[in-house]
Amino acid sequence: MTERALNVTCIPREAGWRCHVVVGDDAAATEHEVELSTDTLADLAPGAMPEDLVRESFVYLLEREPRESVMRSFELPIIARFFGDYPDEISRRLRGE
Repeated sequence: MTERALNVTCIPREAGWRCHVVVGDDAAATEHEVELSTDTLADLAPGAMPEDLVRESFVYLLEREPRESVMRSFELPIIARFFGDYPDEISRRLRGE
């Protein structure tokens, strides 16, 4: 998947952001709404932009499941319920390790 095929836009909201994610650039593209709190951003990716955390989280998810299987609307921390290594792995990736 190309960088262009994963579009993330985050809008500030009280205590965080609501992010709109489009996966794919074809007729089968999927759209997702992701809630991200300031606490989650600080825990997983201190100093990162919300778009960077959400984008890398989708890269992580898409390595594990097809875009059609990703929930259409969710709070970012729920990923850890399905993939136990998510918090450590996403933190490592965003630190550039």
